[in-house]
Amino acid sequence: MARRSKTYLWQVVIGFGILSGIWTAIGIDPEEAVLNLLGTAITAANPDPTLRAIFLLLPALLLLWSVWQAYSKGKTLGLIAVILAYMAGLSVLVSLTTMVLFLAAALVAGYFATNRKLVRRLTGW
Repeated sequence: MARRSKTYLWQVVIGFGILSGIWTAIGIDPEEAVLNLLGTAITAANPDPTLRAIFLLLPALLLLWSVWQAYSKGKTLGLIAVILAYMAGLSVLVSLTTMVLFLAAALVAGYFATNRKLVRRLTGW
């Protein structure tokens, strides 16, 4: 179970949550920039409208896939952990203390999200 918790915390809570919040706080969306650049280059080489439509839908599909991964691995508590991590990333430019508190709460929630036996024992769910 420790391996699953570590993977969830690094990939979903830290990767998807806090990094997305930091990019939003800064005002840059690297995924959109890379996909636009790649889409422009590919459609210049092959001007197929279907290909361009794929690159227009790709950001939404990647977001849905990320949310589904967060839910499938951590259920509701896992989604709460990702939201807390996103809020930590948003607050990085405002207050370091607030960011650290949100991140700590996200990491604890993410750990409990993957350790369901411990949650059942503590809460009786």
